[in-house]
Amino acid sequence: MSVEEAVIIDVVRTPSGRGKPGGALSGIHPVDLLGDLLAELVRRNDLDPGAIDDVIAGCVGQAGPQSFNIARNAVLAAGFPEHVPATTIDRQCGSSQQAAHFAAQAIMAGVQDVVIACGVESMSNVPLGSSTMGRDPYGERIAQRYPDGLVSQGVSAELIAQKYGFTRDDLDEFSARSHRLAAEATESGDFGRELVPVEAPDASGGTRIVDVDETVRPSTTVDGLAGLSPSFRTDALATRFPELDWKITPGNSSPLTDGASAALIMSASRAEQLGLTPRARFHAFAVTGSDPLYMLTGVMPATERILKQTRLNLDEIDAYEVNEAFAPVPMAWLREFGADPERLNADGGAIALGHPLGATGARLLGTLLARLERTGGRYGLQTMCEGGGMANATVIERLG
Repeated sequence: MSVEEAVIIDVVRTPSGRGKPGGALSGIHPVDLLGDLLAELVRRNDLDPGAIDDVIAGCVGQAGPQSFNIARNAVLAAGFPEHVPATTIDRQCGSSQQAAHFAAQAIMAGVQDVVIACGVESMSNVPLGSSTMGRDPYGERIAQRYPDGLVSQGVSAELIAQKYGFTRDDLDEFSARSHRLAAEATESGDFGRELVPVEAPDASGGTRIVDVDETVRPSTTVDGLAGLSPSFRTDALATRFPELDWKITPGNSSPLTDGASAALIMSASRAEQLGLTPRARFHAFAVTGSDPLYMLTGVMPATERILKQTRLNLDEIDAYEVNEAFAPVPMAWLREFGADPERLNADGGAIALGHPLGATGARLLGTLLARLERTGGRYGLQTMCEGGGMANATVIERLG
């Protein structure tokens, strides 16, 4: 039995909105935010939604308006036939990247032909941490295994910055670069193919069209970032980690963000039957666990694993997307692999473009694919650190 090839037909996303009350997308219910994007994805590809075998959505804050299987609710809101199923998954920040893996793997196994992998997060409506509601998410066994206690991702970012010797200026320079590159890509129209404008309520009670990323700040400078205070230092943490000089700020971290993304993935044979032209194929997947204290370092073993699978080296990969949850993550990845910095997050990253947790993985996929198409590159790599100490990695190959 031959393995079916899983191909990418299209990838779309909403603009990013600031994930707080008054943000550009904060007045939109997350079900509608994702549902409208799903409807646009099938419309622009002239696809009968009844042909979709499954919809897999990533969402981290599965509480309140994002609870009760938001994927299924979004499918119904999109107007898809009731027979189209959907499920919601949580691999923390890598949720929609994992959704794409599951979609492609089902197609390659020959059990499905057309799957949408997507994600959504409305951090203005479901604030970070809402799903735990102040309760212990770990339990007794984890407390016994890690008696000193686990820490937030921000503290993990501090530990990584300290381990690699990154200064505050280093972090802020990388962050200013992210905003500069994202602003340049916006000005050049480089996000045009992936970005779907959104109609959102405005302050006057009417509506307005949101068609640019609200989180990008073109005027960002290192001097301006230098005035921000560290976000994660407390007296208790300073006592526990006396070696840290606390340099992670809102300026060198990804902002709280609202947004949605979606990828249309199908078998190469079904694409041919439907007369659709594949833009890329999935070449390889990897996922790995890592130290939950240094939880953001999983991008290194995930990259090593996928390079071993593909028998490629980084010089053969034309573009890298390493999620900018915090500046030390892609910076440490770059140092570990000695990679070409010009190929890394060349259109800016999450520090500028935002990080709507469940949606970021598919957002990276669309940005990576568009980059390969503009530059004529063949292979692209995306990798994402994830809460609890995990990481996904994906290699795609541009077609045509």
